[in-house]
Amino acid sequence: MIDFHTHSIFSDGELIPSELVRRAFVRGYLAIAITDHADASNLDFIIPRLVRVCNQITRFSNIIALPGVELTHNPPELISELAREARGLGAKVILVHGETRVEPVPPGTNRAACGSDIDILAHPGIIGIEEAKMAAERDIYLELSGRAGHSFTNGHVARIATEVGARLVFNTDAHSPHDLMGDDMARDLILGSGLSQAQTIEVIKNSERLLKKITGRG
Repeated sequence: MIDFHTHSIFSDGELIPSELVRRAFVRGYLAIAITDHADASNLDFIIPRLVRVCNQITRFSNIIALPGVELTHNPPELISELAREARGLGAKVILVHGETRVEPVPPGTNRAACGSDIDILAHPGIIGIEEAKMAAERDIYLELSGRAGHSFTNGHVARIATEVGARLVFNTDAHSPHDLMGDDMARDLILGSGLSQAQTIEVIKNSERLLKKITGRG
């Protein structure tokens, strides 16, 4: 399992980074990104600490831990600027908290994200064709979510991404150890979005491709 979307106590997760990564390893994970919620108030606090602990964990463990961030509920006009700042602080994986149907995310977030230097648009809700095309052109991955609520629109996201050729990636959006999942459950949830067996395999391979892009290995 490769999971690019999880949370620690640096935002609304339950575990410190080291325990989160350890529990992921026991679940069979190859790699995990810790992507805590951030805006301009905490970006420069969270990322350097995640960089430090992820480097230590990766050095002394048999799992790749990646420092990341999820830019959350920010005004769309600030997303590009915050993404640049996050990258400069050392974030290896940058997500934007997309327009999920279960939260009042500012309209225009998906479009702003797809025009920014990010890696993944998380749970993008009822994403439009134009935004999905932008993601495809910029090699931004659209997320199929394993989190209750956010996952309600997985079928729509899968259909639109397939239509325009945007790449999909599956993540758990784990906030507790119980949210982490193995390969079999992840595969079933991808299939449940309406994709075929072959398309499901491609989504799993996308995680491997993104990991290789970020780290040079996968």
